[in-house]
Formats: sequence, C-alpha cells, structure tokens
Amino acid sequence: MANIINKDVLQSYIITTAKYDFSVYEKRIMYRQIEIEQALLNGVKIGDCIKIDTSIWKEKRYTIPVRMLLNDEEDKNHYQVKKAFERLLKKTITYEDEGVIEGFPLIMRFKIDKKGETVMWQSPPEIVEAVVNFAKGFRKYELKTAMSFKSVYAMRFYELMSGKTDPLTFGIEKLKDMFQVKDKYKLTTDFIRRVIEQAKTELDEKSPYSFEYKVNKTGRQFTSITFYPVYNSDNRDVDLAKKEKLKQVSYGYYLNKNVSNYLKTSLNFTAAEIKQNADLFRDANDKMGASAFIDFLSKVKPHANRARNPKGYLINSLKNELSAKIL
Repeated sequence: MANIINKDVLQSYIITTAKYDFSVYEKRIMYRQIEIEQALLNGVKIGDCIKIDTSIWKEKRYTIPVRMLLNDEEDKNHYQVKKAFERLLKKTITYEDEGVIEGFPLIMRFKIDKKGETVMWQSPPEIVEAVVNFAKGFRKYELKTAMSFKSVYAMRFYELMSGKTDPLTFGIEKLKDMFQVKDKYKLTTDFIRRVIEQAKTELDEKSPYSFEYKVNKTGRQFTSITFYPVYNSDNRDVDLAKKEKLKQVSYGYYLNKNVSNYLKTSLNFTAAEIKQNADLFRDANDKMGASAFIDFLSKVKPHANRARNPKGYLINSLKNELSAKIL
C-alpha cells in the first residue's frame, strides 16, 4: 500500500504553466520528484526507502518504491507506471516567458527492479532546477489530494488554483496550448465540456481549491476564460490547516522566550525558519518544557555543526526525540 502522508508541497511556477500533456501516472512521478526536492530544500530527512544520487553534471537519479506511484492498496497498475516512464522518455517540456523560451527532456532514463519493487529515473539538471526554482513563483498544494485525482486536467487546474484568490484569465488557445490538446479539442464547446467541466467536477468533490468560470467573447467569438478561485474548507486537510494557521501567528505566542532566543542567537534560526517549523517547536516546547528543550538543543548542537545541513540535523534530531517520547 502506498502510504501517502498529506503535506503542502511547493511547485515551481515553471512546471505549473509549462506546455505539456501528461497522463495521471506521469504527473504522479513529477509530484514525487517535487516532494523529494522540497524535503531536501527544507532539510527534512527523507525515508530510508528513497535514494538520491547526483552526478558531477548535476543530473539526479531518484530511486523509490514503485508503491509510491500508486494511489492506494487497490491500485496495482504497475503496467501503467512502466508506460508512464516510457512516455516521459520521449517528452520534452517547453517554458516561455517575456525573455526566453526553453526546452529540455523530462527524464533521461529509467529502470524498474521487478524483484526489489523499486524504480529509478534520471533527470537532467534543467528539470531539477525548474522543480526548485522558487524565484519565479510557486504553487502550494496538498500532495495527497493531488495524487488522488483521476483526471490529469483536474491535476493541472488544482496547481493553477491552489492558494489563489484573484481571478485568472487565460486565452482559450493559450490553455489548449498549455495542455497540449489543440488537435484533440478543436471546438471550444468540446474543450470546455471535456477539460474545464471535467476538472471542475473533480475539484469540487475532492479539493479545497476549485473555481467558477466565465467564457469571454471578442465580437462573436469565444476567446478567453476567466477563472474565479473558490476555496472549500470542507475539503482541506484539518492538520495542514492548523499548521498553516500556526505559522501566521507570532511564535512568541507558543514558544517560551528563552527557547526562541536560543534558536535565534545560538543556532542562527531566522524568524521565518522558526515559523516554518512552528508545529515541531511548539510540540517540543509543550512536551519537553522550556529548560529540557534548550538542554536538548545544546547537546545536539556540536553534532549539528559538523553536519552538512546543521539546521536540518537539529530538526531531525528533535523529531526523533519526540517520537521516542511518544513510544
């Protein structure tokens, strides 16, 4: 069974708005790569079942259990996983903004270990960079929700609508181009019925982020669509919502002053980094007490200073300590 833990994942806006036509399984592969890179960026320990290798040319190899690409225990479609990788080998991704047009392959190779039930794929440096390039914007979405969609169009609109509040207007031909369906749905009515409406139905059912829309005319011709983001709190993961709310308040509300001062002055955590780990620090503060919390951090500090990512080492050590106390 694929154990999908719900979490907010940040996705580069390049990936969100690029021109490509993916199947559901191809999207799941990309979601897992995004999840792994996000964890590495935040200094979060990835599971022992996941292996990452980087070449001197900055190409990356990701090895994960096949089950991580399946939706649930009923999803045994290993054949579709194989076909997804075969299709990705043949595809390139194209991104265009005001200054540049870029194109590059999505993956360079893949290998499925039938006995070990693992899959490895290799990504070129351009894709690795695009996944973590937050300078050009990002979308935040819930991984478990994204992995559960049956329609690839729902996946794309989920990325576009996630966290948005202002209306978005796209030219109809621009949308068709983004989704690579110009030849598939030449009539606007077919495109709206088979793409827009299909995505909206699934988002309304499963997602905290959906939309209403209006088709705009220029003269007698339909030329663009305005999407009005709709937030459905009933579909929002409760734990994620609590964590998000916690990050919005001052950490002085839930952290002892001595603890926050130690994190800032002795461990060089910024205010933003403290808020980013708000739920973890709050739990430690509540369960251990301020004095024991600081004492633990001081004992771990020498080991963290020798680590490649000192703050990530501290965070993982704290998680392990709290887990041990629970057990």
